[in-house]
Amino acid sequence: LFSQTSCLQYLDARGTPLLEHSAPFVARALRISSSLVVLHLENTSLSGRPLMLLATALKMNVTLRELYLADNKLNGLQDSAQLGNLLKFNCHLQILDLRNNHVLDSGLAYICEGLREQRRGLVTLVLWNNQLSHAGMAFLGMTLPHTQSLETLNLGHNPIGNEGVRNLKNGLIGNRSVLRLGLACTKLTCEGAVAVAEFIAESSRLLRLDLRENDIKTGGLMALSLALRVNRSLLRLDLDREPKKEAVKSFLETQKALLAEIQNGCKRNFILAKEKEEKEQQLQHSASMAEISGADPEDPEDPKDPKDPKDPEDPGPAPEENGNAAPGGDSSSDTEEEEEEEDGKDSREALGSGKVGNSGDPGNAERRISVSSPGRGRKVFVVTRVENVPEGSGSVPDLPSSAPAPIPELLPSQAPGAEGIPCGSPSRDSPLPNGLKADFARALPEPGPEGDGKLGMCTAEHELSCSRNEQELQELLLEA
Repeated sequence: LFSQTSCLQYLDARGTPLLEHSAPFVARALRISSSLVVLHLENTSLSGRPLMLLATALKMNVTLRELYLADNKLNGLQDSAQLGNLLKFNCHLQILDLRNNHVLDSGLAYICEGLREQRRGLVTLVLWNNQLSHAGMAFLGMTLPHTQSLETLNLGHNPIGNEGVRNLKNGLIGNRSVLRLGLACTKLTCEGAVAVAEFIAESSRLLRLDLRENDIKTGGLMALSLALRVNRSLLRLDLDREPKKEAVKSFLETQKALLAEIQNGCKRNFILAKEKEEKEQQLQHSASMAEISGADPEDPEDPKDPKDPKDPEDPGPAPEENGNAAPGGDSSSDTEEEEEEEDGKDSREALGSGKVGNSGDPGNAERRISVSSPGRGRKVFVVTRVENVPEGSGSVPDLPSSAPAPIPELLPSQAPGAEGIPCGSPSRDSPLPNGLKADFARALPEPGPEGDGKLGMCTAEHELSCSRNEQELQELLLEA
């Protein structure tokens, strides 16, 4: 059934006998199944050939995470060898429950061989009640330093004894993954409790330890209490609530005091762990808030933003208010246009490729040509009227005929003594923002008594003094 479905994730077949004639079908389904995650096969008479078929199929399975094989009377030879091979090849299984079987020390040796290969994968191994002794703990103690993913190890109800705990101690100290250890009903006394206390004092990861149903008295409780004064990770230590009987009656009260001290130590560790977790969460929250606030961009559509170039209420320079002019340092073409003006090139080139804008007054028929460059200031050229502009040249269109002065734009490259900057007539008004001393004139002034007259003030670098008489100047203007 589950070989034909793609959504089955949990199968509970406990108590259903898996005999030799039906085991091949189950094995084939597990081999090709791509959805099953949890499989319960407790008490299914799985020992022998059915387990071999099952383990062989699961070697190639990559989806199963939990396998429960309790109460199947698995032996310590053939069955344990199959389980060891399964752990060697399958690194996707996370829980393996083998409680209430007959693995024995010989079978634990096979399982430990497979456990060594688990660099990732197996998280929980339950060996509860498998008749394990101190000899099997020697195999497990040599394996634990090599395991990197095992977090829960339950060895409860096995006659391990004090010697078995001593064999296990060095392996537990060398292990860096085990968080939960079950040693309930393992025939421990005060001597074994001292060995466990040594492991607790050395461990910085152990979270829970189960020592119930052991004969641990005053000496063992004292060792555990001293270890908890050093340990900062153990959150739960399970011990028998009632003190053990001793020859000295006063020791009963001592046991009760030690049990209370052990529980207080676990509570202290729990509070410290909770405070640490809350502090880490606050740090992560503050870091995330800092990233969010640091990455929050300014709203470009804010009408009150003085940096917004599109703000209609921004009292910017007059040449840029019309929307035809860009910021002064926008591109390198501004610098090129300014150099062309200074080198004496045709000023109509600036009209075609420069930045042109109206003065904003509909009654004033003049136009300003603004050329700007970073670090060089701004030059403004005022044209009152442009005549005979060829179509398609890119120049500004003619202004209305109501322009006050019929003076075309000068071509300074044709005037003797000029330096490539258009000039106009002087004015006694306030200076322009670009450094000009007076506004451009709308008409040429009358020549002086000596025939010399200033035609205008240049931009920030030059000032022209025109020495020609009015007739010669008119001829030059006509040629322009």
